[in-house]
Amino acid sequence: MTPEALERGKRWLAKADLRPTRQRLALASLLVGDGENRHVTAEGLHDAVLSTGDKVSLATVYNTLKAFCDAGLMQEVTVDGSRSYFDTRMDDHPHFHFEDSGTLTDAPATELEIRSLPDVPEGYEIAKLDVVIRLRRKT
Repeated sequence: MTPEALERGKRWLAKADLRPTRQRLALASLLVGDGENRHVTAEGLHDAVLSTGDKVSLATVYNTLKAFCDAGLMQEVTVDGSRSYFDTRMDDHPHFHFEDSGTLTDAPATELEIRSLPDVPEGYEIAKLDVVIRLRRKT
């Protein structure tokens, strides 16, 4: 990893007062080291960190991603009941999920219009609205 990527990773962790352990720093540098937003799966991030020569278990990757989400650094985007992606972009925005490749990308928020939502049960409020637009190739 480049010194710039490591420094970005350290600053990112510091925003949430997370201690920069070796594993956290390795994962943070991959996630934000080039300044771009990422949509990753735990498995994909695990493969990426292993390719750098760092030794991090898949369980550690899952636990660290959860810690990053809990700290407000990332958000989890669940595409179906069994597949989660982790997004470094924290503002509310829609996503495209490409079924054939399994990738998740940002969709243009300026083109999305939600005119109304159903009334919520008494005593509740909407905490968050996730929009995932699933795409498949035309046949």
